[in-house]
Amino acid sequence: MFHIVLFEPEIPANTGNIIRLCANAGMTLHLIKPLGFDLEDKKLRRAGLDYHEWVSVQLHESYADFVQKTQPKRIFALSTKGQKKYTDVRFESGDALVFGPETRGLPVNLLETMGENTLFLPMQANSRSLNLSNTVAVVLYEAWRQTGFLGAMR
Repeated sequence: MFHIVLFEPEIPANTGNIIRLCANAGMTLHLIKPLGFDLEDKKLRRAGLDYHEWVSVQLHESYADFVQKTQPKRIFALSTKGQKKYTDVRFESGDALVFGPETRGLPVNLLETMGENTLFLPMQANSRSLNLSNTVAVVLYEAWRQTGFLGAMR
């Protein structure tokens, strides 16, 4: 339904949490290399609680590789530099949601290609940013809500 894309993720526990989130929501997770950890990392497996068997995780050599192979309907980037709130978008099945690495966010050159498809989560003034897995959860559940929670059991 939605493509969750982690661009060069660095922290295995965050990615593990997002694996679990995607498994429970029925979403595909895309990981863009290089990764800041080994896919067999204990912290990744512990946080993902071995949900790996219930989620499609696809590994891509680059962002361009992801776009070429996946051909998402639309692509949205999440960044503190975004100009549009994530709630101001009408998400559609097939959209991709791209999140940057924990310590540096998405690179400027990638954000420049997104234009008005760069979104942000409102926060208090002088805040840094939310944890990556929290941000993914907030945006994913809003997108899924907008599509009527398709595929959910209740």
